[in-house]
Amino acid sequence: MRTFEPDSSIVSDIIPSPNYGERNKGRQPDMIVLHYTGMPDVEGALARLCTAGTEVSAHYVVLEDGRIVQCVSETKRAWHAGVSSWAGEDDINSCSIGIEIINRGHDWGYPEFPLRQIAAVIALCRGITLRRKVPPHRVLGHSDVSPARKKDPGEKFPWHSLANSGVGHWVTPAPVVRGETLMLGTISDEVLSMQQALARYGYGVPLTGKYDAATMEVVTAFQRHFRPARLDGVADHSTLSTLQALLASLPPEGTPVASK
Repeated sequence: MRTFEPDSSIVSDIIPSPNYGERNKGRQPDMIVLHYTGMPDVEGALARLCTAGTEVSAHYVVLEDGRIVQCVSETKRAWHAGVSSWAGEDDINSCSIGIEIINRGHDWGYPEFPLRQIAAVIALCRGITLRRKVPPHRVLGHSDVSPARKKDPGEKFPWHSLANSGVGHWVTPAPVVRGETLMLGTISDEVLSMQQALARYGYGVPLTGKYDAATMEVVTAFQRHFRPARLDGVADHSTLSTLQALLASLPPEGTPVASK
């Protein structure tokens, strides 16, 4: 039985989840967080998201055939991000729309995302960005906001295809070449500069000048999203150049971002 009207005209079904609350302090969502379900089958994933007591939910679920199920109204706070942070905010559930994409994930073979499914994700995100005025650089993966805990939607997710369709922020990754690198254990001003650059983009990273385990996790998350050719947590020339190109292409602070 429907308990709310769908927010998107491309929603094919509503399966209400009891797992939601109010957005804290009336916070309006201006971020999209993309996940994969990481479970062997769609039935199990939907059951987990829509069963009381699991304390997990999402606003939308995108099936492999492109159908879109809505589980929580966009006005409500779904429980999808968990312990997470971005750009100084640590209640990501209150400021975001959560989209679960049916995919078995790394623990179950991690298949490619079907083209029809990605087309549906793009269409859904385009509608949300228009309604909610979501800036391109605030369309993120779960691993971006929770780098120590999460890998999804992972390195196979075609962020470049979304950007080509007007969803998300992307630059062509700098090629992987041999050269100087920053890696676990390094202590230097260059490490601090990199940490500051990651923090300017939005990542929750310690500003210590030491390349510790937490920094390595953030660099790996960055690579998963923006430089997936090599996931090693090592800040090589390709990683650092791609980060600088992304920062250079951000809109000036305070400038309204026009939706495409």
